[in-house]
Amino acid sequence: MTISAKNFRELRLDHMRRDFGGMNALRDITLTIKRGEFIALLGPSGCGKSTALNCLAGLLPLSGGSIWLDDQRIDDLKPEERGFGMVFQNYALFPHMSLRKNIGFGLKMQKRPQNVIDARVEEALALVRLTKQADKLPGQISGGQQQRVAIARAIVVEPPLVLMDEPLSNLDAKLRLEMRAEIRRIHNMIGCSTIYVTHDQDEALSLADRIVVLRDGQMRQVGTPHELYARPAHADVAEFMGYRNLLKAEAETEQNGRLTMRLGAARLDGFAIEPGHGREVIAALRPEDLTPVNDGPIKAAVVSAEYRGRDFYGLARTEDGLDLWFRSDLSVKPGERLCLGAPAERVLVYAGAAA
Repeated sequence: MTISAKNFRELRLDHMRRDFGGMNALRDITLTIKRGEFIALLGPSGCGKSTALNCLAGLLPLSGGSIWLDDQRIDDLKPEERGFGMVFQNYALFPHMSLRKNIGFGLKMQKRPQNVIDARVEEALALVRLTKQADKLPGQISGGQQQRVAIARAIVVEPPLVLMDEPLSNLDAKLRLEMRAEIRRIHNMIGCSTIYVTHDQDEALSLADRIVVLRDGQMRQVGTPHELYARPAHADVAEFMGYRNLLKAEAETEQNGRLTMRLGAARLDGFAIEPGHGREVIAALRPEDLTPVNDGPIKAAVVSAEYRGRDFYGLARTEDGLDLWFRSDLSVKPGERLCLGAPAERVLVYAGAAA
């Protein structure tokens, strides 16, 4: 017997909406998720990602729209009738039950025969590499092991969909890296779809097949990790994907998408991502792409810098009072004057003015 996901073709969210009083927590969420896909819902706190997950799980009713699993509408089903697996941020294990009994709890509630429960639980324990710990209580194992128990409990019922709500947020940095690999390995082995809520762009980039960026309850962009990392569609998406410098600039000339801008006293070249109206634009740069160069167009003084092992990351300020985050291969000190520049292809230009 091998644990695998129940057969289905796709999950469809059709104009899904959730209101809390007069507040729109989710607005017009429309998305199709194929079997086997790993989808990350990414965004800052309050953007609606956990609300979306709770609506999918059936823990919150929709205010509008619908949810479909193939040809069956499921948003009117109770959580237990949907058959999804859920992995919570706080593990939600029964402290008085052994790991074996925690993992088999869902199968027991489904009134499966004991021999089926035993076989499935042993398989799930092996899948998450906890066979030798099976008779321990949750309080006797580490946080990372507890999270693996929670994952085993979610997948042992062979769900078509596994929902994960920031499952790594309570772990230390080393365990988070280890668990990322474990989660992706298990996802690939059982062939289910996974929807994973996170505010951590590194987690989303490393785990997901596609990332859905949410802001104020709306989908701002859906794409592969490479698409979102290299070409965010909007300035607010760029900011969340690590383009820490969002700078007001004035467009001067444009040719074949390449734009020359005035940024304070400096001129900078970049590439237009979003069609603009008028001369006011936003230049978006990652700190790692803005570096000291001999002929750099932006003159600034170092405010602070920190050593990151191989290089230095710092904050510099121009005479116009513009703050810039940058990277340097060489040690820099507060007060030191630099000429900063970035390759034109790494400077993304968006319409409008920075907030």
